[in-house]
Amino acid sequence: MKIEILGTGCSKCNKTKEMAEKAVKETGVDAEIVKVEDFDKILGYGVMVTPALVIDGDVKVAGKVPSVDDIKKWIKK
Repeated sequence: MKIEILGTGCSKCNKTKEMAEKAVKETGVDAEIVKVEDFDKILGYGVMVTPALVIDGDVKVAGKVPSVDDIKKWIKK
């Protein structure tokens, strides 16, 4: 599984990465977490507002920090 955190390094983007790392750790899912800061790649996902969280190419949330519980639900599917 590949989890991408889209954002330019703002505090909300960093918080989203922390939440994703915690969710992966708590569920035991084998996942690679990657921070994407390239604006063209972010736009390539159709994301206009960061932070955003992408799981295996599917944008799950944009413009807000997701909860650990939300991320857990998405990675268990």
